[in-house]
Amino acid sequence: MAITELDHVAITVADVDATFAFYEQLFGARRGMEYALDGKVLVREMLIGRAKLNVHQAGNGVALVARHPTPGSVDVCLRWDQPIETVLALLARHDIPVADGPSPRTFSDGRPSTSVYFRDPDGNLIELMAAVGQS
Repeated sequence: MAITELDHVAITVADVDATFAFYEQLFGARRGMEYALDGKVLVREMLIGRAKLNVHQAGNGVALVARHPTPGSVDVCLRWDQPIETVLALLARHDIPVADGPSPRTFSDGRPSTSVYFRDPDGNLIELMAAVGQS
């Protein structure tokens, strides 16, 4: 098999700037490349640790998108390199409700992990997954 890893995921959002501000405040997201038309950002790379989410403005007119891109339609998992309790503390500090967890899960390589789920401003389900016994 030639696939080695996932490079990025694109999510459709109601407001690129508001979504970026949420991830920037919560995780320290950094801006990557942007595509703008008439001064309005339609696509922004959002860099979070070693992960990249491309944020697409709903109705942006860009041709290479999913057939029915809709804000709040994504379920994405990001790996967390600290104990899962730090996720709970981070979400509590930002008054973000936990949708589920901590819950036992398994990494893609079969190692045991623990996940906490929450929703971003568009309702996308975000899972943060940490190694069991992470310290």
